[in-house]
Amino acid sequence: MSDREELLEAFLKTAGWGKATRTFLQGDASLRRYERLKLNDKEAVLMDWPAGPDAPVASGHSAYSKLAHLAEDVRPFVAVGNHLTGLGLRAPEIIASDLVHGFLLLEDLGSADFGSVIDKGQGPAGEALDDMYRAGIDVLVALQQAGAPGALPVGDGSTHAVPFFDDGIYRIETAMPLDWYLPVVMGRDASADLRAEYDTIWTALWPLIEAGPRTLFLRDFHSPNILWQPTGAGLDRIGLIDYQDALIGSQAYDPVSFLQDARKDVPAERETAMRAYYVARMKSADASFDPQEFEAAYAVLGAERALRLMGLWPRLLKRDSKPHYMVHMARTQDYLRRNLAHPALSELAGFVEKHFLNEAPTPGKIAGDPS
Repeated sequence: MSDREELLEAFLKTAGWGKATRTFLQGDASLRRYERLKLNDKEAVLMDWPAGPDAPVASGHSAYSKLAHLAEDVRPFVAVGNHLTGLGLRAPEIIASDLVHGFLLLEDLGSADFGSVIDKGQGPAGEALDDMYRAGIDVLVALQQAGAPGALPVGDGSTHAVPFFDDGIYRIETAMPLDWYLPVVMGRDASADLRAEYDTIWTALWPLIEAGPRTLFLRDFHSPNILWQPTGAGLDRIGLIDYQDALIGSQAYDPVSFLQDARKDVPAERETAMRAYYVARMKSADASFDPQEFEAAYAVLGAERALRLMGLWPRLLKRDSKPHYMVHMARTQDYLRRNLAHPALSELAGFVEKHFLNEAPTPGKIAGDPS
């Protein structure tokens, strides 16, 4: 038995769950792992998260998780979760915690994630998908109307200062397709001139993201992290997980994450209808809300997100030996084209079509690609 397993068993015993049946749950693209626990008629979810960067760090270099303001231990999860519940949103209750070693025992919000719901075409009680999407939008409106928080208490005397979506993150994320998509998928490296041209385009687009009020955004508000609560009402119908990497920034970030879901197809018609619903709800809640400003930020952040994912999927394939993420590439590129249709992105559209989408790679030439 490893030292960490001994620590884990001691934690569960202290929490009164030492005799629980443990079932591994699929992990994500991070160091975190999860188990579903069952003890008599009680259920819970175990989060096992050893503190540290998201990947080995070369000498003299900072970890990607640090540069991109990704959480490196459980404390941000606890702090943001407490903030969400304080707003009346449905984050899992923390049953027991060991912040030092990175163990959390969480309320089990069930397995009706939006991904499985989308696959079935309706909710577990027959709820229409559009009604469920509107419920998700309602949660975002409530979150955004609360504004950007200050330092959030963790509960052990410390606080978590939510990072800003700043120029540093922006540059790291926009560089992802140059760093990984071009060499791994297209088989060529980005020259210094190509990088400079690309960077100049994104510099010109930055003011469109900076426009408008700042808000807390959850950063990964999409199907794997949204759990439908069929017995809930109002905002309580949406269970939230995986919010530890939350940032402060544009109101458009979470809506585009939701309506251009990285893991599941969102038809253009549904995206348009739900974006219109969001705009209507925001205008009703805040007379100063600017729809045109939002639409421009939505398109820029949608393109930024899609291009980041076009780099992330090959990175997970090549660096982390996780080839299954490559199945999302075609969907990601479809979302990218939707965003590039916005007039403000005409220069980026020309660059992308010339350098990223002008030829189809041969999947068989990409080692490990499951397609």
